[in-house]
Amino acid sequence: MSPKSVAIFIFSTVTMLVKAQIDTTKIKSYTDQVMVRVNLDTNVEKYVFTEGPEDKPLETILSINNKTRASFSIDYRIISATVSFTPSFLPGNNDNELKGNSSYADFRFRFFPKRFIQTVYYKNVKGFYIENMKDLFPDWKEGKDPYLQFPDLRIQSFGGSTAYVMKKDFSLKSIYTQGEWQKESRGSWVPFVDYDLSVFRDILNGQKSKETQYSFGANMGYFYNWVLGAKKRVNIAPNVSLGLGGMFSSSWDIGNDGTKLNKENTQYLTLRFATGLHIGYNTDRFLFGGKFNVNAYAYNEKDNQSVQNNNLYGLLYIGYRFPPPKVVQRNYDKIQKKIPVL
Repeated sequence: MSPKSVAIFIFSTVTMLVKAQIDTTKIKSYTDQVMVRVNLDTNVEKYVFTEGPEDKPLETILSINNKTRASFSIDYRIISATVSFTPSFLPGNNDNELKGNSSYADFRFRFFPKRFIQTVYYKNVKGFYIENMKDLFPDWKEGKDPYLQFPDLRIQSFGGSTAYVMKKDFSLKSIYTQGEWQKESRGSWVPFVDYDLSVFRDILNGQKSKETQYSFGANMGYFYNWVLGAKKRVNIAPNVSLGLGGMFSSSWDIGNDGTKLNKENTQYLTLRFATGLHIGYNTDRFLFGGKFNVNAYAYNEKDNQSVQNNNLYGLLYIGYRFPPPKVVQRNYDKIQKKIPVL
């Protein structure tokens, strides 16, 4: 699926169903408020390569050195934007002598036209090391010997997802960004499609290589939001989703003159799984809470060879809502007249 086709699909789907209504008697909206949040999470991005027979598989785990990242989010109306970075002074981000230097940046935008959730993102990760050195090299000593490092391995990802909440009295936004608040306990099925372009670059022994991966998937998830307490200010929200997809990969080495060498094209069937838990506390002004999420997909490269991309993290957040400055409200209203979907 080309980027143009994806854009046409997203716009057409949103336009057709944008008139779907939210049950305001069961959902409190904060779209007329500006919300700012500070987030701290343990982002662990891993690639697990498995090779060998099923009874004795050999795993190689590639991970980044940055274990903790900070992010800042701002929400207004149907737009939610997040910028993430990894401060070197935080614990787990500065063990460069043994694990090498890693960098991580993530820019993410979410749009909430009625019962749709549209996400787009850009992610840039560089610097990996082999995490399970002891499994591969029995004589290796933790804390003394350095990890095998891939400092030039860089992964850039451009992607997004389009989701639709099937029950109009369920607020997925109250779980994702806290831009709304569920007044009564509810659950809903949430079908969604995701799409991604990832570019892998590396330099090994002076040889440059590059790989591009186009992937897409169709998924079905279920979210439930328990609202607790006498004043209904606490929520506990678990979720789980499964999906199938496809991936198209092109890889090649780069010659000294820039020519492509040893080019190889492959296609894979991918399996996807995600689960998470959100616990939060909410008032009209202050909010705070935590999340735990696991995202994974896997595919078989060849006989007895498989690859998994695992992303698991915990997140803590604290936020504050306030009326928008008049200049922000005025300019947004002008844009909304030209782009009604906003």
